[in-house]
Amino acid sequence: MTSPDVEVADLSWVVSGSEVLRDLTLACRPGRVTGLLGPNGSGKTTLLHLLAGLRRPTSGRVLVGGADVHGLRPRARARTIALVEQDATTSLGLTVRQVVELGRIPHRSRLLPDGSEGAGVVEHAMRAAYVDHLADRTWGTLSGGERQRTQLARALAQEPHVLLLDEPTNHLDLRHQLDFLGRVRGLGLTVVAALHDLELAAAYCDDLVVLRDGRLVAHGPVADVLTPGLVADVYGVDVAVEPHPQRPRRHVRWNGVLG
Repeated sequence: MTSPDVEVADLSWVVSGSEVLRDLTLACRPGRVTGLLGPNGSGKTTLLHLLAGLRRPTSGRVLVGGADVHGLRPRARARTIALVEQDATTSLGLTVRQVVELGRIPHRSRLLPDGSEGAGVVEHAMRAAYVDHLADRTWGTLSGGERQRTQLARALAQEPHVLLLDEPTNHLDLRHQLDFLGRVRGLGLTVVAALHDLELAAAYCDDLVVLRDGRLVAHGPVADVLTPGLVADVYGVDVAVEPHPQRPRRHVRWNGVLG
């Protein structure tokens, strides 16, 4: 299966009478990285959870490759979509390898319940996320960045076609932020990533979705969406958005906070 597109049609989510997302319609193109932007509380994490099938929309649909996500059986959904959340944690003394092996659960058969047929996939996933040298370390001994890369490896072990990332660079220093997003971009998957850093979004995303107060503000290629006017309107910040002098991407230059 090639990387599918992700479509959202008239999507809303209401909790305790509060409308968190309202009437979203958008499409994330296959094999591309779509950045999900917006201020805190704009609905980014909620949208990712709906895309992953963890929450059921109040109205509307989520389609992956034309199939309704909420109509898929859990195992089929987990073989199609993987989510890396902001702050995954466990109280168990699992090693990095054991955490990554959890990604093979949707693929395990009754004939080989120990998952031995996926050992090569686990090794490849750990190398791809650069945690193979940490394989025998326990979760509690890892830094925040090492945990984030381990969770990426676990997601890759699912062999998904769609990868969802919720603030994936939160716990990473600058070098590992660039390395992490570069690795993700090289996977060839359909990726949707919630990001706070507009410079990273400009550097590593193909398309952007911008939310504010649960509504869609803008959607399209980076060069069309990431403009000084949009940043001023959505974030209240004065920026210049310029072509990078050496690379085919945009560069965001901060001028200050608007009054």
